Amino acid sequence: MKTFAMPPNRSNSLPSRLHPTYLRVEAELNKLRAWEIRSCSSSETLTAVTIQIGLVGLSEVYRCVEELVYSSLSQHGGLLEDALNHSIKLLDTCGIVRDTQQKLKKQVFCLQSSLRRRGTESHDILSYLSLRKKSKKDASKCIRELKRSEKKCMHVPSLKDHNLKMMVKVLKEVNVMTSHVIRSLLLFLSSPGSTFKTRRGGCSLISKLRPSEKTKKVLNEVESVDDALFCILHGREEVTMAHRKLDNLLISLDCIENGLDAVFRRLIQYRVSILNVLTR
Repeated sequence: MKTFAMPPNRSNSLPSRLHPTYLRVEAELNKLRAWEIRSCSSSETLTAVTIQIGLVGLSEVYRCVEELVYSSLSQHGGLLEDALNHSIKLLDTCGIVRDTQQKLKKQVFCLQSSLRRRGTESHDILSYLSLRKKSKKDASKCIRELKRSEKKCMHVPSLKDHNLKMMVKVLKEVNVMTSHVIRSLLLFLSSPGSTFKTRRGGCSLISKLRPSEKTKKVLNEVESVDDALFCILHGREEVTMAHRKLDNLLISLDCIENGLDAVFRRLIQYRVSILNVLTR
């Protein structure tokens, strides 16, 4: 008697029929997803090392995505146009982040020089903290824009071709993960302050930026500098300790800068790849 049972391994064999480049992108995305889970953990502090790992992983994702664009989507110009438009927004945001980081780095140099020449100079410390306050506002604006863009990337169009649908899904996830990494970097650079309230007038700016001891057990490199400056102004920390923390922040900013530059170059190359395919 003839039976009509479905092959038991049909669903399991499906991924193997996808383009190999798609599988490589998916593997790199899985690493980034794991990174995101760790970086968002309430028990983890968002440090420079964490950011650097995310940037390196993102750069690797884009290396694989370039191959995917060339090999699999040449016949789907409309989908590539959408990816091209979104890449512009990501590049613009990366440019803003780079500018923010450069300003912070320049201000750290100025503060170090001032402390070496004159010791505890409240004016220079307040100038640094004023920049930090502005950076926090700019970062909040960028984060809101990124979140809005992420929502637009969540929808995957209904397509009959399963391979194409999966690849479109991957491209959208790449956009979302890029947004997540950039958001983490913005949060690191702006070091979201606590609800620490000033007890006396005159130091409200410092108080807003200073991490709360009740909510923060471990400070990242940016927060450590804020904390050191707060203590200097209140006579509770040596200038030499502040110098160490400023040096550590500069090293961290240099490492992050290298990672961000690599992502920026990958994003540009990604756009070039799309334009090359569209103009064939």
